Amino acid sequence: MKEQIERIMAEIQSLQCKTEKEVEEARVRLLGKKGEITQLFDEFRTIAPELKREFGQKLNVLKKEATAKIDELKAAAGSSSAASSSEDATMPGDIYTLGSRHPVSIAREEIVGIFRKFGYDVAEGPEVEDDYHVFEALNFPPNHPARDMQDTFFVSTGHVNPLLLRTHTSSVQVRAMESMKLPIRIVCPGRVFRNEAISARAHCIFHQIEGLYIDENVTFADLKQAILLFAREMFGPDAQIRMRPSYFPFTEPSAEVDVSCNICHGKGCNICKGTGWLEILGCGMVDPNVLEASGIDSKKYSGFAFGMGIERIAMLKWQVNDLRHYFENDMRFLREFSTCVEV
Repeated sequence: MKEQIERIMAEIQSLQCKTEKEVEEARVRLLGKKGEITQLFDEFRTIAPELKREFGQKLNVLKKEATAKIDELKAAAGSSSAASSSEDATMPGDIYTLGSRHPVSIAREEIVGIFRKFGYDVAEGPEVEDDYHVFEALNFPPNHPARDMQDTFFVSTGHVNPLLLRTHTSSVQVRAMESMKLPIRIVCPGRVFRNEAISARAHCIFHQIEGLYIDENVTFADLKQAILLFAREMFGPDAQIRMRPSYFPFTEPSAEVDVSCNICHGKGCNICKGTGWLEILGCGMVDPNVLEASGIDSKKYSGFAFGMGIERIAMLKWQVNDLRHYFENDMRFLREFSTCVEV
């Protein structure tokens, strides 16, 4: 063993390595699990007890010398590699372009901000809802077309109150009427799902914001004024609205609201179908049956509700002519909104 220790010590003292790879190979050969020095420590167990003290000291010195030499060679190889590199570590790093909010998120925050100024709070609810909160509590009769599988994505249908992907955020309004104290003034933003063909004007996934105001002596005039103020805050002081009679199971009377199209400025385009107007929301006075279903006295309280598609609002605001752009994650399209909000 003495001759082996002397041979390895001489080898360590004369050891030279130019690259980090060579240093690692030398380390494994000497100090690895099957290295020469490691094997000597294994053999140390078999020598005579009277020789253990002498050889133990020599082995410890050998291992210490090997470790120091490997560290020295590793440092030298590392500095040599850095010096030979073509990269200058003192140069400033690459500048990466920061991202921005998605246009749908920007529009959502702006809409919510407008209604917050009007005194509305924000309420949210689950995307997977039950039939009662999406349909029954909103006065949908059992045979209403919206209950058909062609319009609604059902998650389970094997019980009395099946689960489904909500088709509107009106379900949040129901939950608010069940739990909140009157008066209620809320907006309910969220993602909704409908089984529709995807086109420039429609998608199976989109985002809505619905509003609800319930108090004593609320009238249709209050509803019209709220929507007009919103339109002018969102699209500018020259924005005009028109209200057309419509039907919704949960409101009576009901109306659909159009805003003057600022994409074509009344000349006609594929979004407004040549009319100069774009439908952005439905609204109406909350049906007494809906109030009573949530435990609200319809003889004392009245209210209005409205709902709009966020993508449709964003199309008008930024003159986007195809709804599908919002879902394709095309960086060329998304970069156009990098200056809309501060990052």
